[in-house]
Amino acid sequence: MSYLRSFVLFWWDFIVGDDWRLAAGVVLALGLCEVLVHHGVAAWWVLPAAVAVRLAVSLRRATRANG
Repeated sequence: MSYLRSFVLFWWDFIVGDDWRLAAGVVLALGLCEVLVHHGVAAWWVLPAAVAVRLAVSLRRATRANG
C-alpha cells in the first residue's frame, strides 16, 4: 500500500503543486471547453485565456503577499 500512496502523493504534488487554485482553474477551463465543444463552439481559445488569467491572478497574489 505504501507504493500506491507514494504514487498518488507524487501526482497530487506534481499537478496541484503550490497553488491548488491554479490547478482548479485549469480543471474548470477544461470542463468549460468540453461543454462548449459539445455545443458545437470552437473552444480552442479557452485554455490559453484561462491559463493566462489564472497565472496573472496567482502572480498578483504572490507579489502582494511578499511585498
